[in-house]
Amino acid sequence: MNKLFMLLVSGVLLFSIPGCTPSNDQIADVNIQIDSTDLDYFLNALASDDFLGRKPFTEGETKTINFLRTEMQKIGLAPANEDSYFQEVPLVEVTAQPAETMTLKGPAGNVNLSIGKDYVFYTQREQEEINIQEAELVFCGYGVVAPEYDWNDYEGIDMKGKIAVVMVNDPGFTSEDSTFFKGQTMTYYGRWTYKYEEAARQGAEGVLIIHETNAAGYPWFVVSSGWSGSRLDLQTPNGNLDKCAMQGWVSLGTASEIFKASGMTDGRFFEKAQAPGFKPIPLGVTVSTSLKSAFKKDVSQNVVGMIKGSERPEEYIIYTAHWDHLGVGEVVNGDSIYNGAVDNASGTAAVMAIAKAYTQLPEPPKRSVVFLFVTAEEQGLLGSAYYGQNPIFPVEQTVANLNIDAMHSYGPTKDLVVIGYGQSELEDYAKEVADRQGRYIVPDLDPEKGFFFRSDHFSFAKVGIPALYAEAGKDHVTKGIAFGEEKSQEYTTNNYHRPGDEYDPEEWDLGGMVQDAQLYFEIGQKLAGESTFPKWKEGSEFKAIREKKLKN
Repeated sequence: MNKLFMLLVSGVLLFSIPGCTPSNDQIADVNIQIDSTDLDYFLNALASDDFLGRKPFTEGETKTINFLRTEMQKIGLAPANEDSYFQEVPLVEVTAQPAETMTLKGPAGNVNLSIGKDYVFYTQREQEEINIQEAELVFCGYGVVAPEYDWNDYEGIDMKGKIAVVMVNDPGFTSEDSTFFKGQTMTYYGRWTYKYEEAARQGAEGVLIIHETNAAGYPWFVVSSGWSGSRLDLQTPNGNLDKCAMQGWVSLGTASEIFKASGMTDGRFFEKAQAPGFKPIPLGVTVSTSLKSAFKKDVSQNVVGMIKGSERPEEYIIYTAHWDHLGVGEVVNGDSIYNGAVDNASGTAAVMAIAKAYTQLPEPPKRSVVFLFVTAEEQGLLGSAYYGQNPIFPVEQTVANLNIDAMHSYGPTKDLVVIGYGQSELEDYAKEVADRQGRYIVPDLDPEKGFFFRSDHFSFAKVGIPALYAEAGKDHVTKGIAFGEEKSQEYTTNNYHRPGDEYDPEEWDLGGMVQDAQLYFEIGQKLAGESTFPKWKEGSEFKAIREKKLKN
């Protein structure tokens, strides 16, 4: 462990910040420290090749969930789903075989596109064959219908039988006006999941999202590798027939080919999409392609253990991390196992280490503390979404969700980033502990990438539960911001959703993970000792949901 970090922790925990002294029922026992050897132990196991990338419905899932159950039993956590450590999550695996080519026909000529290089395409429908034959392409801007912003990218058009071509992110992305949507802070309207949902509501046959690295927050490789082969979805009574037949992405270069094939000389499509009053633009281009699918229905597992509260056991604090990753896939530099060490063996290891710290307290917490490891996050937050729809513990009695995802591996930092800053009072809890650690709070460093909608806390927020997702920033305690930015970019470019995301005990500095896990531990202790519930802040889109549930 980094010696400077140990000195920092031992120093800052000896005093409290004036004005921040908690009341007697809020005092956290800060004498118990998260141990880096625990993190190392769990990382070594979960990120090893033996776990085969931890993909649901594989041998990797079986090994992962049994490992987590065994470790929970070892440290003394009780099963949280009655007498079981598992919650079944019914999923359907869709193994798609898209056609190798997609043909565009337009006034200015025809274009043949190649799968993977130019586009990816899949379907959620439980339909053995999808045939798209000369379906009309319509440029629908950002694919957004937002009445509160007086915005409708589908206004005045019947999308039945048509394919929407839409941009990633939302209209505020390139704006410096924070009141235009949320400026550079992505709203849910900017997420690819929303694009597919809205196109289906509009009756479209399909939707193609134009990828652009800055607007998406990840390179084309993440799309081409992650959206090929088999994918998972929650089982539904209608077999997802209400979804679009075609759900896909096209590269930025392919989008240029589409617009060129349209023969329209204006060319200012993106500028038009950002202008208030935008109307959808039929492109005069058709697309033809096909896809065959096979289906497998099975159950994956959320893994859940708990410590029962001593005074208010019917009130719950829920820690979450997703155990899954991408499994075995495309070979990169001779390696096909997507180990997911950072994403998210790190968060899983941290929650396990936090759980162990709770079991070492001299007295159990007053409220119940739950440790939930969810499945299929990489497939669209499916495990946490299922929990949100089928909660083990009543939503109105759930105090908060504390989510950990993709912790960095380059040591302790002076800053703590709160994803979705301004949403809930939980960030005030985070600030209090960060102050004790000698750290400062910063909002999202990359608000345009929509990280608030990209991890499992979002599934809790959607049902009204205050949720915190915070992580170490880039201001390294000794090497500064430039070093942190370099390491962060290095991970995104070289390792994110690639086989290179492996645990290297010789290279990784676990000081930052210890630092963040300690912060989460102390936040949870304070919440567990209180009798009040944290609230969403004014302006949060989740505030009304929570208030309605608490009234019922």
